[in-house]
Amino acid sequence: MSENFVPVEKRDLAWARETFANDRFATEAAGVIIEEAGDKICRCSMKITPVHRNAAGGVMGGAIFTLADLTFAVAANFGGRMTVSISSNISFVGPAKGDVLTSTARCIKSGRSACFYEVEVVDDLGNKVAIVTFTGFVKDQSF
Repeated sequence: MSENFVPVEKRDLAWARETFANDRFATEAAGVIIEEAGDKICRCSMKITPVHRNAAGGVMGGAIFTLADLTFAVAANFGGRMTVSISSNISFVGPAKGDVLTSTARCIKSGRSACFYEVEVVDDLGNKVAIVTFTGFVKDQSF
């Protein structure tokens, strides 16, 4: 167990933000902010800036995926079991028209060694942008 291990019952939003600040690509480069965190649930946001845009002016798929990926990671690991993504699928369902993207992860199934999550990404105008599914592998160690 890590020397920085925090028992699940003492974890909160501050713990999630501090712990996942180490996911520097998502938090520093992409600007993802953890808004809400709990066991098997998480909500994150990302302000759309010029760096998030592709050559056609839309939000780059990788930026949308980065937001969803961190959201999954926080939700799946908050409960204390080290979980890593082993498979993911993203479906882009509409363009982002607003200025902020928000992603919400929810656990569909959590088993002994695997889990399945769905992450919905919407913009601040209520437009659905993407649905991302993740299959996670639950490692035999604490997080």
